Formats: sequence, structure tokens, C-alpha cells
Amino acid sequence: MTSTSQAHTVSETVQKATLAKKAAPKLGLLTTEQKNKALLQMADALTAEAQSIIAANGEDLQRGRENGTSDALLDRLALNRQRIEEMADGLRQVTFLTDPIGETLESFERPNGLQIRKIRVPLGVVGMIYEARPNVTVDAAGLCLKTGNAVVLRGSSSALSSNKRIVEVLHGALAKTDVPVDALQLIVDPSRSSVDEMMKLNGLIDVIIPRGGAALINNVVKNASVPVIETGAGICHTYIDESAQLDMALQIAINAKVQRPSVCNSMETLLIHRAFAERHLAMIADQFVQQRVELRGDANTRKLVPAIHEASAQDWDTEYNDYILNVRVVDGLNEALEHIRLHSTMHSECIVTEDAANAARFLQEVDAAAVYHNASTRFTDGFEFGFGAEIGISTQKLHARGPMGLPELTSIKYCIKGSGQIRD
Repeated sequence: MTSTSQAHTVSETVQKATLAKKAAPKLGLLTTEQKNKALLQMADALTAEAQSIIAANGEDLQRGRENGTSDALLDRLALNRQRIEEMADGLRQVTFLTDPIGETLESFERPNGLQIRKIRVPLGVVGMIYEARPNVTVDAAGLCLKTGNAVVLRGSSSALSSNKRIVEVLHGALAKTDVPVDALQLIVDPSRSSVDEMMKLNGLIDVIIPRGGAALINNVVKNASVPVIETGAGICHTYIDESAQLDMALQIAINAKVQRPSVCNSMETLLIHRAFAERHLAMIADQFVQQRVELRGDANTRKLVPAIHEASAQDWDTEYNDYILNVRVVDGLNEALEHIRLHSTMHSECIVTEDAANAARFLQEVDAAAVYHNASTRFTDGFEFGFGAEIGISTQKLHARGPMGLPELTSIKYCIKGSGQIRD
């Protein structure tokens, strides 16, 4: 007799999260040497398979062009041999970093003789939801595996071919090591339902890290029941003070916007002291135009350079990730600080000045994950901070803030040794 009940179909998301959950305990027990050998094997495999990864990436780029994706976002998606080598080098650099797992953060003895030790332990299973950039696949895999965390990745459909090939290559490498292959999972279902389901997998996923634009991050923060480490959108400002050196100010501003406009630490708004602007704004604007940057300014800016487009109220709160820049002329540091307070996403902010007092005020008063004096915001990056790769840049204040390297992918555990103590 045939049963009328239908077998329950388990989704890809649940299947892969379950595999990661089962692999996590074994992964958490591996030695630093075992994990480092796996990372080196992964790095070598990426280099060896660079051509096949580039071919898969070409499929994503072609779909992007057909769908009208902007040049800046295509650049964010694109892989070439140099970028793949950089991804592999990031994995190799992680092997030189201190393994935080098992580190004793604090130890002490209570009056009753209890010996208490506070140590770092893996988070467990990390879920990554991210957009467009296939290098995140490698960064997340490397950092999570080094810290004993299994990882479930869900990239965007725009990078699906690239991500699938990269994970195939990494799985092939892990099969030759002591790291369980199942500790690295990629969700290939491109539908919105896979994201919605992943955000609710309490008991299978321990924490979710969203990485992408404001819409993605807000969706995860508002709808996830799994704990979230929020990586923020980057509406980053550079303020050129009256005393700034012209050459330095120009180089920092151009670098912050143009070096790679599609990333979250690129500058979206340039604030300029009125006296400095009256002397130099026309030349600065011309330099940006030569770099194909569209400028949008307030009334004071447009009085000095009428060719600049008028900025809307919405522009000051927009992360362009493109060759578009807002410009505002301000009367001084107070007005610059107020503008940043109103429009910053607390990612990365910069002051260019020779005035030590103004620099000190800016560094102290600006509430952001990274605050710069006389340096480009483009340095807010795990690699540039010496963390190897990074899993994201946190703009929240609990658990982690700024570029998240190895220590930020751990939790803590108290180990208590006694000699028969009982509580009265």
C-alpha cells in the first residue's frame, strides 16, 4: 500500500547549513598547523586554476553587461590574474597571523580556590550574505576556517558562476587536508527565498554577516532571527580644512574617490572650508572632471564653480559606488562636523589639515569605525590594517567595529577548575 503522505523536501539552504553544523565541531579541534596547511593548499589551488576562474567570471560579466550593470559595479565583479593572485596572497598572509583560538584572555583565582580562565573559541557556523564581489568568497572562507568556524556563503546571482567555480576549487584543495570539506558551503539558489530562509536558521547558523549595499544590510538587520554583525554602507566624507596643504588635499581626495569608487570606503562627499574653496575649488573640480567624476554641489559650491550640478537633499545620503561625488563648501570645522553627524554611516571619515587642534577635535568627536587625519579613507581595509583578508567592516558598536579580522570571528568561554567547591 502506497502512503498518501508526501516526503518532506529539505531545501538546499537547510541541507548545506546542516552539513556545516556537523563539520564545525571537528573543525574547531584542528591545530593551527592543520588549518594553515589547508589555507596554503587553497591559495595554491586558486593560482593553479586562475584561468578557469577567469572564464567563469567572464560569464558573470557578460550577463552584467546584458543587464545594464554600471562600469563601476562591473569593476567590483571583475576578476583577472592579478586579483586572483591577491586573493591567494590574502590566504597566505592569514597563515602568518596569530591563531586566536584557545588564547587565554584573562585568568584569575577566586577566594574560594576556583581557578577561572577566559579563552577564545569559534563562533560556530558563520553565514555570509553578500553582493557582487567574488573575492569575498575567498576572504570569508579563509578567515572563518582559520578561526575554526564553518561558513555558509550566499553570494549574489550576479557573481554566481564565479562563486561556484571558486568554491569548487577550494573544495578540491580542502579534500587534500584535515579540514572537512563540508565546513565550506555555498548556496547556489539565486531566489530571494534562500536568503529569507538563511536568516531564520537559528540552531544551524550562529551568526550572519551581511556585506553589500544599504538595501541588503537593512533587510538582514530587520528580518533576521539569527544574530547579525552589521557591516555598514559607506557614506564617507573628506573634510579639507583651511590650513590643508593643497597637494596633499588633492591627492587624498582624488584617491578616496577614484582609486576604486565601487567599494564601501570610497569617498561620497567632499567638504571644503570656504577660504580654501575660494582659492582652489575650481582647480580641484577640474581634476575630478578629468577623472570622469560627476560633481554635485550645494549653492555655495555652485557659486564658485557654476558647472557643477545641483545636489538634491537625497544625494547627501546616497552611497553611489560610482564616479559621482557630492561637494559642499562649509564655514569651518563646526559645520563640517555637523554635516558628518547628520549624514555619516559611521564607516570612514577624514580631515586634511595642518591645524593640530582641529585634527584632534575631528579624531575625538567624529563617531565612526575609522577616523583619519591626512590619509585616504581607502585604507579602511583588513589587508591594509595588517589583518590579512577581512570578512567585512563593522559599523556597529557591539562585539566588533571596523575591519573584522580573526579575533572578531571568535566568542569566549570560561573554563573553571575546582577542587570540590560547592556554593552555600
